[in-house]
Amino acid sequence: MTTPPEASTAVRRALVITAHPDDVDFGAAGTVASWIAAGVQVAYCVCTSGGAGGFDDMPREDMPRVREEEQRAAAAAVGVTDVRFLGHRDGQVTASLQLRRDITKMIRTVRPDRVISHSPEINWTHLPTAHPDHRAVGEATLAAIYPDARNGFAYPELLEQGLQPWTVNELWMSGSPEERINCAVDVTDYFEAKLAALAAHRSQTAHLDDLEGMIRRHLARMADRHGMAGRLAEAFHVVDTS
Repeated sequence: MTTPPEASTAVRRALVITAHPDDVDFGAAGTVASWIAAGVQVAYCVCTSGGAGGFDDMPREDMPRVREEEQRAAAAAVGVTDVRFLGHRDGQVTASLQLRRDITKMIRTVRPDRVISHSPEINWTHLPTAHPDHRAVGEATLAAIYPDARNGFAYPELLEQGLQPWTVNELWMSGSPEERINCAVDVTDYFEAKLAALAAHRSQTAHLDDLEGMIRRHLARMADRHGMAGRLAEAFHVVDTS
């Protein structure tokens, strides 16, 4: 397994594309915090507003607003200020042409060197990462990266809006099957930031008795598995998409 060096000037911008508020914080907030510390500009694109989530009796009509607020607060905890929501319906996301177009528009707007998103594959050893919305967003993101965002003939209306083709160089997939993982990031120094981001999602995490212990144990297992005993790590399947 490989651990990437500190982000260099070659990576100036990164875009995180997830299905729900809190997805980035469970899967990659420590990594994002490390990139921010290295001077990378990071933006979040959340495809739904999480209206089907939550564990209490909050009125359903309030949940999307609450979860958007939580995601913005979580983003701020790791240094991200650019958070955008696409408004697709939680629990009913498909890898449709509409979603591909929306993500293509976001890629051409942000023009990132690197994208983090979900794996479109099922991780049978940890099924929660294989939520259908996650896999649909992963599939649509891959299609948006190749070929849509770089193809000037795809979605000509985006050209009319001044959004020129853009090529993403790297795709980092979270929640991938273990055999796919080829990159582990040491996030020990950013654990507190990750924990603060997760705690901001009160509608999703307030019912957990030991959030800190659960996350620390998971990251420690990941670090052990990838040769970083005694540390904490997040892991990805990284693909060269240039």
